Amino acid sequence: MKIKHLTLALAAFCIAAVSCCDKSMKAQKGYIGASEIEVTDGLMTPEILLSLGRLSDPQLSPDGKNILYGVSYTSIGENRSVRNLFILPVEGGDKIQLTMDGKSISSARWSKDGKYIFFLQGGKLYKAPYNDGKLGRRVLLADIPGGIDDYLLSPDESQFIYVSNVHSEVEVPSDSDPSLDKAKAYATENLMYRHWDHWLTELPHSFVATLGNGVVTEGMDILEGEPFQLPNGPFPDIADLAWSPDGRYIAYACKKLSGKEYAFSTNTCIYIYCPLTGQTSQVTSQGGYDTCPVWSPEGDQLVWISMERDGYEADKQRLMLADVEYAAEDGEGQVENPVISNIRELSASFKYNVEAPLWAEDGKSIYFSALAEGIKGIFNVVPADEPAIKRLSSESLWFDFASPFGILQDGTILTTFASMDFPTEIVALNDNSIRQISFENEHLLGRLDKHETEARYIKTVDGEDMLTWVLYPPHFDATKTYPAIEICLGGPQGTLSQGWSYRWNYMLMAHQGYIVVLPNRRGTTAFGQPWCEQISGDYIGLNMQDYLSAAKAIKAEPYVSGVAACGASYGGYSVYYLAGIHGDVYDCFISHAGIFNEEHMYLTTEEMWFPNWDNGGIPMEYAYTPDQTGPSGDGVTFGGIQQAGSPWSNKAAAVRHYANSPHMLVRNWHTPILCIHGGADFRVPYDEGMAAFNAAQMMGVPSKLIVFPDENHWILQPQNALYWHRSYFEWLDRWMK
Repeated sequence: MKIKHLTLALAAFCIAAVSCCDKSMKAQKGYIGASEIEVTDGLMTPEILLSLGRLSDPQLSPDGKNILYGVSYTSIGENRSVRNLFILPVEGGDKIQLTMDGKSISSARWSKDGKYIFFLQGGKLYKAPYNDGKLGRRVLLADIPGGIDDYLLSPDESQFIYVSNVHSEVEVPSDSDPSLDKAKAYATENLMYRHWDHWLTELPHSFVATLGNGVVTEGMDILEGEPFQLPNGPFPDIADLAWSPDGRYIAYACKKLSGKEYAFSTNTCIYIYCPLTGQTSQVTSQGGYDTCPVWSPEGDQLVWISMERDGYEADKQRLMLADVEYAAEDGEGQVENPVISNIRELSASFKYNVEAPLWAEDGKSIYFSALAEGIKGIFNVVPADEPAIKRLSSESLWFDFASPFGILQDGTILTTFASMDFPTEIVALNDNSIRQISFENEHLLGRLDKHETEARYIKTVDGEDMLTWVLYPPHFDATKTYPAIEICLGGPQGTLSQGWSYRWNYMLMAHQGYIVVLPNRRGTTAFGQPWCEQISGDYIGLNMQDYLSAAKAIKAEPYVSGVAACGASYGGYSVYYLAGIHGDVYDCFISHAGIFNEEHMYLTTEEMWFPNWDNGGIPMEYAYTPDQTGPSGDGVTFGGIQQAGSPWSNKAAAVRHYANSPHMLVRNWHTPILCIHGGADFRVPYDEGMAAFNAAQMMGVPSKLIVFPDENHWILQPQNALYWHRSYFEWLDRWMK
């Protein structure tokens, strides 16, 4: 099936808005504005990609007339980005620039009366009056030692939650001797001592403080004395906390585990905290991730996202609902925390993952987003005995819609969308008609040549239909030949959808003259749990055959001259494994942050629940008994932890998995390979990439190694990113053109 993609230049909204600002406003030192990079031949380049404005965090004004948002602009020469604030009328028109600062501004929020804007800058909380497109003198509200990472205002704005760091159980030399303040070392006697790209010498905690009594310098720690993370790491999200509508309670999600327990479990629970009494009550207990609590407008119900099984990070994301009952005040005006009852799932009949719930203003329904059959849409559910779920965005709209950030009185949904053709923009959605409101990058994207995208269904070896996106170069001519790039997805669970990426940008690849092939192989999350879960315990099985099926199908086309396989993380593992089994299907490989030696990976990564579940390939129940130090006799429990996916497990799936680690197949390697890794990558440590490169060199395989010592699992710094893109295409061009 071939469907032409709806591009950014839709006839209904192809006029770009013009930026304007207060003429008296002067740019501060270090300010970075919108790029004026030249587009000379109609083709996307890495330089153009990195010069695009990155729009984020839109907020609807209380009167429903304006949208406050931020845009980050990048200077490749200065190797940094700066984020400033803008206002845009809901009805469309010129955007108004509110700030021209040299330091980034984040987390901008309207006051409840729309007369002020709160925001963070340099780890401090400010408030400034807003009037008719102008921001007045800023007032410092909070200056916390160590800084504020994020915050959440109470409904009446008399209090706020802020996120800041506290010292963890990981020791540094100055802990034992303050005079060793120049020594640098980390000491631990337990697991989970580092996460993603940082050593866990500090943990995020959330604090409550009162506004209005001078500059706040300290608050009340919600987790006082508890060695846990709130919000949860490695990317703390303030959406893990929510004020009740009356401002008396805070619902929050927290994984109250540490050390070995934390490393092997995903059991994150919902709690309710009362700042007045300091009392905490637990809402949920057993299971996997419970996150994103949201109170109903009346405070009589609470929803959250839940995964049922502990230790499985890709379980179905369910929408849960509970009733909230409040106790009466005693004689001193004190009350017990509310009681949660009648917990039920609203998405039992919905086979996709629920994301980012938002209550309708009348409290009668809930909006959310979900990836369904490769396309992210907006949905609405009405709580009932048999919940009714309705898709609000058409399946024919090839856009990646986020959950709403506002609903207008006529039912119009304000949200953001993106696609493989353009990054995030603000849009209004009503009855499947869309009206684009922001045009942040039209001055650049509008000058690029258009390309064609198709949704193609490829038969797998077991007769299934696999959605495979195919992007063609601009001015594609089927009578000519082109090299192709097959993208191996990371995760391993995830989806190749109509989203935009600054790291793996498929439009950029197509504009370099490549056909880009994106198979949604086994393990992808937008096609129901059976398709998603098949990959666990079968890394070397059907999903690898899915890649080979897609590569062979595209290679059979007369206009394809050869196929390269490229991927990151699990996609990098896929590249290393395919290099040992493909025969002559592929002509070139690129692996970024790939897993090469599965035994070494298990022993050096940080989130142990991930390899433990996937490598064992069986549902597991979390069992931790601190007094148990040896094997239990079942062949999977060691040191009190169930390790069915470990290299020492006797489970058949684990034994098969490790026996077929990519490093065991190096004798079959013969195809040129580029290995890229970040030196600060703790998820897949960088020596995995070094080992793969060393093995390729020993086997006489044309190979190259690139290590970014200061980057993590992703390449984020502008100049590093530019070098990454240039190196990526240089390697492909060398072997494919």
